[in-house]
Parts: sequence; C-alpha cells; structure tokens
Amino acid sequence: MTTPKSPRKRVPKPAPKSAPKPAVPPPPAAPARIPDTLLVLLGTGTPIPEPDASGPALAIVHRGVSYLVDCGPGIVRRAMAAALAGVPGLTPPELTRLFITHLHSDHTAGLADLILTPWVVGRHVPIHIHGPPGTQSMVNHILAAYAEDIAIRVHGLERSSLRAVTPVVHEFKSAGVIHRDENLTVRAFRVRHGTWPHAFGFRFQAPDRAIVISGDTRPFPGIEKNYKAADILVHEAYSHAGFSRRTRDWQKYHGAFHTSALQLSRIAAAAQPKLLVMTHQLLFGDTPENMLAEVTSIYKGPAIYGKDLMVM
Repeated sequence: MTTPKSPRKRVPKPAPKSAPKPAVPPPPAAPARIPDTLLVLLGTGTPIPEPDASGPALAIVHRGVSYLVDCGPGIVRRAMAAALAGVPGLTPPELTRLFITHLHSDHTAGLADLILTPWVVGRHVPIHIHGPPGTQSMVNHILAAYAEDIAIRVHGLERSSLRAVTPVVHEFKSAGVIHRDENLTVRAFRVRHGTWPHAFGFRFQAPDRAIVISGDTRPFPGIEKNYKAADILVHEAYSHAGFSRRTRDWQKYHGAFHTSALQLSRIAAAAQPKLLVMTHQLLFGDTPENMLAEVTSIYKGPAIYGKDLMVM
C-alpha cells in the first residue's frame, strides 16, 4: 500500500515591483553672472619662443568692445582663438584699439600683423594706437616696409581702404588719463623697467571692474599705490628660486628689469587686489606650482598662474 503524496504547497509569487519613480531634478542653479568687463590673456610669453605661450598681449573686453594691451607675436591668431571660444569683440575686424606699455620687441613684434591682417580680412576703420614716444616712428617704418603690399591691395582688385590701414597714433609720455570713452577710462602710470626712458602700466576703470596691468617693471617705492582697489592685478613675475641659480650678470639684468614672485607677494600684500594674475613668467627651470607658492607666501589672496586664452 503506497502512502499518498501530500499536496504541493503553492508558494505565492511576489507582488510585481512598481516602476521606480523618476527622480525630481533639482532646481536649476542660478547662472553665474558674467561681468560686463572681461580680462582675456592672449599671450603670456617672454622673448623665449615657447609654443604654448604667445608674445605678451591681453585684452580688456567691455560689453563686446575690446581694448588690447601690447602686441607680442601671435596676437591676431590668439584673439581669433578667443573669439571662436565665444569671447565677443575679438574677431580681426574688431581689433581697433591698442595700448602699448613700452617698445621692447617682445611686446611689439606683432604690431605689423595687427595693423595689416585685420585690414586684409575686413577691418574698414583705422586702428587707434596709444603708446610711448617712438610709437609713431615704429608705425611709419612698418607702413614703409609693406608699402608695395599696401599699394597692390589698395589699387588692385581688392580695392582696400588706405585710410583703414593707416593707424591713428596717440603718443603720451606722462602719467595720467590717456583715453576715455563711454565704456571705460584708461590711466597710465610710470614704471621702472631697466633703462627704458618711457615704460608704463595701465589702469582700466570700467563701471563694474578696475583692471590694472603692471607692464614690465622692477619693484620701486610706492609701486603698490598704482594697484590699490584693483579687482584684477595682472603682473609680470619671475621665479625667485630659479633666479637664484642664474649667473650674476643675468641676476643683475633681471633684477633691474623685472619683479620676482617673492617681491610681487610683498607688493600684492600691500595692494590687496581681489585677484592676482601672473603673466610674462620666467621660470628659469622652476615650476608654475613653485611660483604660485612664492607669490602666496606673503600675499594670501587668490592668485592665478596665467596661461594663454584664460578668461576672467
């Protein structure tokens, strides 16, 4: 006689899982306010031909109107790169205002490019150039050097404007206001750059920001007065550690013409800019990280090691 099998117990199926509720997206963050006045580093280099650092040049852009400072090699192409990245006012035909701190070749070797290239590609007005004594002579020699090119473009098939390729030069040799328009005021101040008789820095005062450009300078008594109440201070610098390894003759030269990161730290501590930006950096075998450590050893505010095409 077989024992009957007990009936199988039915295991209840688990209830179907409900689909997960879609996550509620967080409210969008308020967009960061873009200042009316921007600083664009177009070239942070030195006479050393480094591929990633074009010759000294920068732009102040206020509501789409650009004001260039210095014109080292590569300025027009760097400006176009910034324009393609979305910065207004920097296409070649819009490059119509230039301020030159001094006439050293690394700060002016792109002047012919700036006069001619935007004109060739569509600038219909002359560029206005503000610079120290000697600027007009430099412009005259550039125009003479390219006289045949200019004649062919003006009188040939292009029918380009002679007026538009002829810069309007405003020379100045004293400190004070050198330009004022509906956007901003530019004030020049004297600096000490070796044996140059005329070397200047600039203060660009817009309604929303004060941006100060040191130009090339060594430290001197009272230098920080030019930098007071700056929203951004753009200052040249060299590595103190790297400098200490240079030969005595080069130390004499750089000490007379330039500012070390340690010296800049003391100056910035006195001036207290809201942001310090190093440019025209000479590392002498040191690293950007070490230079930043030097410049923030006394000054404790925000500091940036500037690189080409930075926008702030």
